[in-house]
Amino acid sequence: MNKEPSRRNFIKKTAIAGTAALVLPTIIPASAFGANDRINAAVLGINGRGKSHIQGFMAQKDVQVTTLCDPDMNLLTAGKKTFKEKYNMDVALEQDLRKVFDNKDIDVVSLATPNHWHALATIWACQAGKDVYVEKPGSHNISEGRKMIEAAAKYDRIVQHGVQLRSSPAVQQAIKLMREGYIGRVYMARGLVFRMRGDIGDKGVSPVPEGLDYDLWTGPAPKRPFTRNLVHYNWHWNWDYGNGDVGNQGIHETDLCMWGLDVGFPTKITSMGGKFLWDDSKEVPEVLTSIYNYPEENKIIQFEVRPWYTNSEGGASVGNIFYGDKGYLVVDGYDKFQTFLGEKGTPGISGDDGAAASSGMDRGAGGTDGHFANFIDAVRKHDKSILNGPVETAHLASGLAHLGNISYRLGRVLDFDPKSETFVNDPEADKMLTRDYRPGFEVPDQV
Repeated sequence: MNKEPSRRNFIKKTAIAGTAALVLPTIIPASAFGANDRINAAVLGINGRGKSHIQGFMAQKDVQVTTLCDPDMNLLTAGKKTFKEKYNMDVALEQDLRKVFDNKDIDVVSLATPNHWHALATIWACQAGKDVYVEKPGSHNISEGRKMIEAAAKYDRIVQHGVQLRSSPAVQQAIKLMREGYIGRVYMARGLVFRMRGDIGDKGVSPVPEGLDYDLWTGPAPKRPFTRNLVHYNWHWNWDYGNGDVGNQGIHETDLCMWGLDVGFPTKITSMGGKFLWDDSKEVPEVLTSIYNYPEENKIIQFEVRPWYTNSEGGASVGNIFYGDKGYLVVDGYDKFQTFLGEKGTPGISGDDGAAASSGMDRGAGGTDGHFANFIDAVRKHDKSILNGPVETAHLASGLAHLGNISYRLGRVLDFDPKSETFVNDPEADKMLTRDYRPGFEVPDQV
């Protein structure tokens, strides 16, 4: 493995070593580093999306994953073997993410941990001077998202949210068309998450597996007796750790709903659903319908989560539909769209990333690799203004899902004040804007 230091650490070490001579240049030219102007990356959480993060980093020029981090040593051991086979190089292993943040040779980190870790890990990374790529949802609750924004600003860090469709040339084209009035005045967005989520059963309580640091896995969340109902994937369906599918797959779509309508948080929210199919250990609803109303802007978002056999809508089962007074636009998945105009739904302009790439437009953009390319570009330039998915999108897209979940859990319509980010005269709902944290894993009031 290449042991050359990253440019950032070379500058730091040279500055310290050279103070006695007092002959340091103000700027060390980039040409002095040549091909070794490398960004060292660590991937935290390697069971699911972390695999794509490794690939996303390794696809970038002069970027190298030097560390894999996960509380489960069994995953790390297997991950090291796979990394060696694929890239013909070794990689360091670490169970404790705090040691990763302390490592001065690591420049950037990506977070593919369970949801309940995203915000605190982002804040700690910013405080340690790391730039961050954080998987969706950025936060586990609304107050965390605001703290992430504050941390990125205070420590001047680059923080990219893992909503890779924002790096899709086709989706960017769709947004441009709507901004230009192609389907008229856009008044409604509909988010669709129709994924096959089956019966997960109930595996009961069992001993903690050897090699898993369950205390670290639990982190900020309440520490329940160990169960395979949670580790490693089905935590998504438990409130202490996940946010249901609206806060999982759905973050891509909540983000696009808000982006397409050009709105922030709504002022009125209602959500209904439940478990209608299986008597298993999931706590979150299998079916969920959420409405986010913007009466002041005369716009509305509808969001549907369905878990099993169902029809598609406009050809999409995971995606978005935007309605205007001249037609509608369907975004199917992450990288293609179609428009339909007038009363008869006449097909209009369509686009996909494959066609964009073949035409030479924004080659390398789109998908996870393209989103990482955008992140690395912003890191090299230290320019958060060029991020496709800045930290603010993590707060808003995740926050919209959280608002719907709170309405569902309380069973009533909620009024929300976007300026204060609190509910209107509703202390019970306000309590659900944050959580009680375990000692040592608190999201700080002052970042």
